Amino acid sequence: MAFIRRRRLERELYSKERFSLLLLNLEEYYFEQHTANHIINKGHKDERKFRGSLKICSKSIIFEPDDNIQPIIKIPLRDCISIKAPEDNEANNPFTRDTSGGISVLCSQVFLIKERNVIAPYKTIRGRTEHLFQLDVAGKVGDVVQTLHQLYRASCLDKMGDQAAMITAILQSRLARTSFDKNRFQSISETLHMECKAEMVTPLVTNPGHVCVTDANLYFQPLNGYPKPVVQITLQNVRRIYKRRHGLMPLGLEVFCTENDLCSDIYLKFYNYQDRDEVYFLIATYIENHIAEHTAESYMLQWQRGHISNYQYLLHLNNLADRSCNDLSQYPVFPWIIADYSSSVLDLTKPETFRDLSKPVGALNKERLDRLLTRYQEMPEPKFMYGSHYSSPGYVLFYLVRVAPEYMLCLQNGKFDHADRMFNSIAETWKNCLDGATDFKELIPEFYENDPSFLVNSLKLDLGKRQGGKIVEDVELPPWASGPDDFLQKSQEALESQYVSEHLHEWIDIIFGYKQKGSEAVAAHNVFHPLTYEGGVDLNSIMDPNEKVALLTQILEFGQTPKQLFTTPHPQRIIPRLKSLSRTSSHSVSITESPVSPNEESFEDLTEESITLAWNNIAKLKLDEQYKIHKEAITGIAVPCSGSSVFTTSQDSTLKMFSKESKTIQRSVSFSNMALSSCLILPGDTTVISSSWDNHIYFYSVAFGRQQDILMGHDDAVSKIRWCDGRLYSASWDSTVKVWHCVPGVTLSNKKHHFELLAELEHDVSVNTIDLNAANTILASGTKDGTISVWDVTTATVLHQLPCHSGTVFDAAFSPDSRHLLSTGEDSCFKVIDVQTGMLISSVTTDEPQRCFKWDGNTILSGAQSGELLIWDLLGGKVTERIKGHTGAVTSMWMNEQCNSVITGGEDKQIMFWKLQY
Repeated sequence: MAFIRRRRLERELYSKERFSLLLLNLEEYYFEQHTANHIINKGHKDERKFRGSLKICSKSIIFEPDDNIQPIIKIPLRDCISIKAPEDNEANNPFTRDTSGGISVLCSQVFLIKERNVIAPYKTIRGRTEHLFQLDVAGKVGDVVQTLHQLYRASCLDKMGDQAAMITAILQSRLARTSFDKNRFQSISETLHMECKAEMVTPLVTNPGHVCVTDANLYFQPLNGYPKPVVQITLQNVRRIYKRRHGLMPLGLEVFCTENDLCSDIYLKFYNYQDRDEVYFLIATYIENHIAEHTAESYMLQWQRGHISNYQYLLHLNNLADRSCNDLSQYPVFPWIIADYSSSVLDLTKPETFRDLSKPVGALNKERLDRLLTRYQEMPEPKFMYGSHYSSPGYVLFYLVRVAPEYMLCLQNGKFDHADRMFNSIAETWKNCLDGATDFKELIPEFYENDPSFLVNSLKLDLGKRQGGKIVEDVELPPWASGPDDFLQKSQEALESQYVSEHLHEWIDIIFGYKQKGSEAVAAHNVFHPLTYEGGVDLNSIMDPNEKVALLTQILEFGQTPKQLFTTPHPQRIIPRLKSLSRTSSHSVSITESPVSPNEESFEDLTEESITLAWNNIAKLKLDEQYKIHKEAITGIAVPCSGSSVFTTSQDSTLKMFSKESKTIQRSVSFSNMALSSCLILPGDTTVISSSWDNHIYFYSVAFGRQQDILMGHDDAVSKIRWCDGRLYSASWDSTVKVWHCVPGVTLSNKKHHFELLAELEHDVSVNTIDLNAANTILASGTKDGTISVWDVTTATVLHQLPCHSGTVFDAAFSPDSRHLLSTGEDSCFKVIDVQTGMLISSVTTDEPQRCFKWDGNTILSGAQSGELLIWDLLGGKVTERIKGHTGAVTSMWMNEQCNSVITGGEDKQIMFWKLQY
């Protein structure tokens, strides 16, 4: 639980300090502090003196006594009547400066905070009171009084925009007069790359200072030296870096030194995007050589394949969508999953246990939705369906008040919410989200983590009494939870359940995907206020400072919609059998229980296990034999079921039959003087089919050793052929893929094959490769201009068409489960497409073109332009093994059904036999 863990760490680091930036108002800055005495009733018998620290802030004066029993005193500057040195008697000018050690502040209102070191609502003292602060360094009094006069004038301006502008001018003046202290460098040999001004962002507050980037470190030095003189991040430790939008502006930068943590090591907000981009470039350049950049698509592939859990995937999507636990207006959002909070036993096998993930919270109750739609239709532009958001600072702190009470006090001007509106019960909160007129909130990650402290009032906070007189204590849990830990455990199990795994993509479509904006959002009843969307307002175009401040305040309180990550329907998760998921947490959750017991494993299960074993050990592939059997590059390899011989085609125009036993060429056939492009063996191993650049397809009888038939079906070179269930699929440079029904001839007579053209799939350019899915219902084609097309062969219609590569597509193949399509091209890229949605979900750049490959959905064995065999971890986007192979490009590859034997052909005219050696 990142937020809670961060809060706990802060308390440990700064446990001696009661002051924090959360005592400031929103958008307020802490400038400087001075050691001083607070003198009460000076000159009287009951005069008292308290030693502490005087904090000068942009909208208030704060005194923190050293004695924890005494309250922190906060005096709003706009409530001041006079600020002066006591010895100055100029009655007509209450705002003067003097060089004595004392500063007298006369005010009409003061707040007392953390009396007896107890976190509680602020106590307000109204009426004229005088406070005398005696600075240890008397010579600083003049400068302090002058600063307070400036800030007082700013706080008394009527318009918020004018106040903000004057305070910003004071802040920028202070920053301009200072610079980063180079003595803070970790090493005298460090080279400075850049220095600029910025603010460190933490929830609800920002802290101005100086950023410095060297060849080894990123530094931030707060202007006020709080909470420590300098924050240092070693660049070598950086694992992730993201540009962020903060306050609707592209000015944020978040740096992570961990791979999976939700909370970053530092979040910076710059004053212009040029500085932000330069710091990003410097850090990204440093880490790009050893850190793989992750995209939403790469995480999607890992999630679909079961390599990361639902929880982890949602965390990654939140992170990529600008959600950060340092920004409460963009806090990570998680879905309500469970809809049953009344049963004594939670049954995760019943669909009715779960919330409908295809709808936003506001659309779950039809009666309420009908009322909202009526209002929406009557509303003038700009229209919106919901008057509040599903994620906002108020909602986040609603859930976290028991562990982050100071944040709620900061957000709500020193007060907790009314006891009846607090987070009192899971069931009540869910009911209100279903029925409430303005309550559409989702959940936060903490509901699916391991720390239940946000459900327990362990700090013994006085959160008030409800109308019935009941004191607000721990959160009331549903009957099916025996305690807070059990509640979280069952919530995790629900999140990772089969039902949620099958439907989570629907919720992703609403929050991060194509139903977030536009007509799809309207149809999905998912329309919020325009200001909440990225690009909903251009702050740079707003000249009126008051209007700009009002908009920023509105967004902070209302919340923001995540950055849109997907513009097409999100693919569904693959639910495999005999698979289990583990998370970074201590819990391991099974995706689905196998219907096959361990003692009743089927032959298919054993075959699948042997294939999995082979791919897990694919790096142990060893060269067994190699033979030079052609005069030009090899273009096709086919092996009969017996495995006793190998058929190959080549650009030298020959089809050859090589005997593995005698290690000799037994047949060599030339059909024409043009190159052959591919070959395959028909079921029964009696006929070999070869495609040729002469526009023809040749049928060769193995038994009779002669050409049996010829199909003249194209107007240009035939590039690739596939066969299944009596149908021949032929791709050609004439821009077509043709589907033929073939009735075999009787080889003992003069009868020929009968060919019936069933379908013609037209393309714009030459087709270079094709593949069929396992069910033979979908065909993928790759063209010379880099386009991948996915066809429904039963209807001869194109399902998806994507410009995947910037050059010729060399090879394309479906994954064994037919859910994904992998392609490789002249542009040295691997691309993965989700077959169901047509979404490009992964792209891996290679050092050189990969000419051909085999894959199991996760691991790729590819033949490179250089002749090497490469083994790729597709999910990690990296090469795990390089195997020396051919002296020219690997142009053809065959793999047996058990995936433990491989044959490759190359431009070096050789075939190589490879075997796994466990």
